[in-house]
Amino acid sequence: MRLASIFQRITGGSDVRFQAYDGSTAGPSAAPVSIDIKTPEALSYLASAPGELGLARAYVTGHLEILGDVHAGLSRLSEFSLRELPWLQRVELLRFLGRIRLSHKVSPPPQETRLRGLRHSKARDQAAIAHHYDVSNQFYEWILGPSMAYTCAVYPSIESTLEEAQFEKHDLVARKLGLKSGMKLLDVGCGWGGMVMHAAREYGVRAIGVTLSRNQAEWAQKAIVSAGLADLAEVRHLDYRDVRETGFDAVSSIGLTEHIGKAKLPGYFSSLYGKLKPGGRLLNHCITRPDNKQRALSGPFIDRYVFPDGELVGPGHIVSQMHDTGFEVRHEENIREHYALTLAAWGRNLEAHWEEAVKEVGEARARVWRLYLAASRLGFERNNIQLHQVLGVKLDGTESHMPLRPDWLS
Repeated sequence: MRLASIFQRITGGSDVRFQAYDGSTAGPSAAPVSIDIKTPEALSYLASAPGELGLARAYVTGHLEILGDVHAGLSRLSEFSLRELPWLQRVELLRFLGRIRLSHKVSPPPQETRLRGLRHSKARDQAAIAHHYDVSNQFYEWILGPSMAYTCAVYPSIESTLEEAQFEKHDLVARKLGLKSGMKLLDVGCGWGGMVMHAAREYGVRAIGVTLSRNQAEWAQKAIVSAGLADLAEVRHLDYRDVRETGFDAVSSIGLTEHIGKAKLPGYFSSLYGKLKPGGRLLNHCITRPDNKQRALSGPFIDRYVFPDGELVGPGHIVSQMHDTGFEVRHEENIREHYALTLAAWGRNLEAHWEEAVKEVGEARARVWRLYLAASRLGFERNNIQLHQVLGVKLDGTESHMPLRPDWLS
């Protein structure tokens, strides 16, 4: 059994080169992407956890290598299907994989996590956020760039830089919220404080951000002081449920809803509704499923390596939850193509700093990120996931205080 030829057939990778530890090769030698099944352990991972989890384990541990464009290579491996093999060859391969699994036993790499405690309790949410964010601020600076914005950018044009697109994202949120000097903004799940600083610097808004990541809060506070914005902006290491202030003119939630959990969404939107004064607006920016029919739970790779306990719901569910909480929903848009562009830019940043990143966080974690950025980009390109912004207002009696037509598009 020549492994490289088998992999080429079951992935349909005619423009990808395959090589395997048995010495076999398949595909053009000048192919832009080469997939190397380096050890029997790679097959053992694939056999013990078929699908994305086995592939992730094999890649993170270095037993399987993707040389060249990881995004292109992953697009081939994601099409892995034994249906392309004749029945007898399929049976032979399954028997072979069974023997490999028994003779080369493998364990999940230490980068894989399983959280304990009640799902979406404050303690478990804290652990989930710490797993992903409290890694290294320097590592995130290399990937995200100067904006330190870890959410979907909005590209004014295909030629726009990542920094220009992140500025436009923050400004679009500000315009949708109708921010003006003297207003009060609460930014929940504020990350490294990008929206908080933008609102203070560009609009003269008194902005408070909260995050469960201690690393983020410490970095953001230093950046706020360095930018001379300490009289207007503040970031706290705090659960959004523990914010005591109310009467905000606006609330922004950029990339937090994915961490809340479907069952907790009514309480989440109710809490944000209670923070607003009458006429105040909420802008909810989050990743969603493309419809309301799929399970909310994320896939095993994302859940165990990237965002533990993350849950994605359909855009209709988000709109309904906001509406049922009391918000009047005024505007909604899907910007999924922008996230594919954002992820591509982050991926280029990681490759440009690869050696430094490996020294900072270790090769296995850096490989997790390389795989995660490429897989997520593929998900947005294929419309497996989307990014929706939903704007709602807490009515002042029957008055919305909204413009007759959207004034944030100019």
